[in-house]
Amino acid sequence: MDLKGAVALVTGGNGGLGQRICHALAKEGAHIAVMYAQSKDQAETVARDLAARYQINAAAFGCDITDGTAIQALIDNVMKRFGRLDILINDAAYNHAVPFQNLDDMTPQVWDKIMAVNLTGPMRLTQAAAPIMKAQGRGRVVNIASVAGLHPTGSSIAYAVSKAGLIHLTRCMAVAMAPETLVNCVAPGLIEGTRATANLRPEMIERSASTALLKKAADKDDCADQVVTMCRTETMTGQTIVIDAGRVFH
Repeated sequence: MDLKGAVALVTGGNGGLGQRICHALAKEGAHIAVMYAQSKDQAETVARDLAARYQINAAAFGCDITDGTAIQALIDNVMKRFGRLDILINDAAYNHAVPFQNLDDMTPQVWDKIMAVNLTGPMRLTQAAAPIMKAQGRGRVVNIASVAGLHPTGSSIAYAVSKAGLIHLTRCMAVAMAPETLVNCVAPGLIEGTRATANLRPEMIERSASTALLKKAADKDDCADQVVTMCRTETMTGQTIVIDAGRVFH
């Protein structure tokens, strides 16, 4: 798909990886809807920077993706602002570090919030975008999962299971939305300089980098470039690509 003039909604677009994805898509000529949960000023700054740097249209939109009504309002507002929606990037996520062995600390409240943001939110967003993309005759959905969804690791059991669910949701939505819309997934390993990483214990960050074949963290720009490739593709759907400096193979 030619990205010039396409409209992309990036959830968590004001985060560390989200910003890189926004810039990578805008560089290709896509217009960007930067979705944020709380940091309105930061998201608006990102949108202004994108518009000035790449001469594209960009705007910030607030949304609580655990609220189905708010999700539909978000999609409606993006359509009012841009007139179309070609790309959905499900990057927004939440984690809360709970060691796997501490089962008593994995409370229903922690479990429910992680699932609501990391899995149910992307499902509802994709559902809301699906009829628009079908009517347009084209669309791309890219989910941002994690290697924790492929291997029993990560900040908590709930986080790992939510990302495993997101990877399988990618496959299921690829079936549901074909042939007009292609659905793929990027599964990063440890990425430095993100809110998710900031919530991890220092020893977990060190172990993730030191046990990788390349002895370093995953690169945000590598992940963003892969998102662009998945938006461009015409013949790949239902796939998950791992970018983790060589830790998990699938």
